Amino acid sequence: MTGSVIGRARAALALIAVTAATLAPASGRELGGVEVLVLHRDGAVAAGDAVRDAGGTVGLALPVASSVSALVPVRAVRSLEAQPGVVSVTPNDPIQMTQTSSDSTSTVRTVYAREVGADRMRSSGVDGTGVRVALIDTGVSPADPRDVRVASVPHPFVRDGERQACLNLSGEAHCRDSFGHGTFMAGLIAGTGASSGGRYTGIAPGAEIVSVKIAGRDGSADVTKLLAAIQWVVSFRQELGISVLNLSLGTNSRAPYQYDPLNYAVQRAWRAGITVVVSASNRGPARETISKPADDPLVLTVGATDDHGTPAIDDDRLPYFSSRGPTAHGLAKPDVVAPGSLLVSLRSPNSFVEASDPSGGVDANHRRASGTSMSAAVVSGVAALVHQARPDWGPDNVKHALMTTARPVADRDPLSVGRGVVHAPSAASAATGRANVGVSLPLQPSGSLDESRADVLVSRECRLGERLLNPKCDHVNGDQTANGGTWDPTAYQSDWTGSSWYGSQWIPSLGSSWYGSSWYGRDWISTNFQGSSWYGNSDDSLDYGLPLLGSSWYGAWR
Repeated sequence: MTGSVIGRARAALALIAVTAATLAPASGRELGGVEVLVLHRDGAVAAGDAVRDAGGTVGLALPVASSVSALVPVRAVRSLEAQPGVVSVTPNDPIQMTQTSSDSTSTVRTVYAREVGADRMRSSGVDGTGVRVALIDTGVSPADPRDVRVASVPHPFVRDGERQACLNLSGEAHCRDSFGHGTFMAGLIAGTGASSGGRYTGIAPGAEIVSVKIAGRDGSADVTKLLAAIQWVVSFRQELGISVLNLSLGTNSRAPYQYDPLNYAVQRAWRAGITVVVSASNRGPARETISKPADDPLVLTVGATDDHGTPAIDDDRLPYFSSRGPTAHGLAKPDVVAPGSLLVSLRSPNSFVEASDPSGGVDANHRRASGTSMSAAVVSGVAALVHQARPDWGPDNVKHALMTTARPVADRDPLSVGRGVVHAPSAASAATGRANVGVSLPLQPSGSLDESRADVLVSRECRLGERLLNPKCDHVNGDQTANGGTWDPTAYQSDWTGSSWYGSQWIPSLGSSWYGSSWYGRDWISTNFQGSSWYGNSDDSLDYGLPLLGSSWYGAWR
């Protein structure tokens, strides 16, 4: 399909949306129905037949987009969606122009929740309630605390005599998000929409976030902080009720996944019953650019799409930045994709992102950003919805459902988009199945830390009184850990429980602190997020923003 054909399809869809009211003698509400656009894989004629079979009335046929507009009884919408060949049934809303402004009176259209079906899940009473999503990131501190529910967590670090709402391994003395990435992810996963009157609501607004902060103001974190964080999440999984783990981060390591410490950690989490969602990275469009630990065969690896400001998937693009498979060791990744371009989510006041890119604000509480970080957060929210709807399912069941019900989108190459874009209602109603059947991995993290770190290197800041004449200490390397200890892979294989974590190598003595860290050497991702591709055609006119220092967190800001 060429870019010119797609352009005509988009224009025709816009015309349908704007003139829909003239296509029926009365509104859908008056007739007890709903106006929709129906996309069918076999074309507009087949779409029309599906509408009539469901008891609806066809409005305007759009052959170039394999679609028709239609008036369908409300009770028949789900049966229409379930018909063979029907790709999507989308409410026929008027097209709105996107604006970017810091003026709180301006509105930026954001439709990612509709594209993945989260709105339909919420209307049926499934909003993530009772599900907790662990977010290993830069902390959570929205401008309006009503905008996300953060669970209180047990941990040994009590700052200034107060129990904090995060596990804090960042080296900073607070749980606030001083970089700006974690808050944005939390909003996409579980934003309540409180400060926007519901306009900017996350995928699973009823879910709670378990915040694990491993990076401070410049966004840097050593691999050992991530290893400790994952072990903590697994150790307290049952006590805190953690079902999903979001990892919008990674390194460019090419170490074998069978023995790498990071891969070992996410495998332990997966086998403990946690659905681990990992961003593919923003190093596209070259092949073999999937990050670690997104290269792991067990986890759910997520690439990005550009939803183009519409909930339909036929106009989705494949952003230039989204990483492509296979992995360095030949595995087919990503597994799925989700919207990750110019999404709107929560701001973190006075953070590094806010100071570095003040023009990206949408209003006082929200801003826009792009990246596979954002796509992973969307899928983590979808996974939370599926866990609520199917509480008996484990991570293999959830991954199987999301992959087998994903819809082909944006590119014909599965190494670019995997199975396609996720759809929460379809996944939640799928037959029970299992992913990762036959995958056998050795449970031993025998690889080196430096191989895991690859080019993501940090230096650790000096403790008080340590090398007073030098503001920075040596960079973390070899078997050195960010809490001043020595990596012990044998000890890391022990039982992961709350008591064992408190007595592990990460806590050599109560009161010990984790070093803050800062980037050492270069910031390893240089992608500029300019341009996109669709079926191999580049479009350099699109601007998704620029990655900032700390871009191993896979986010671009504007």
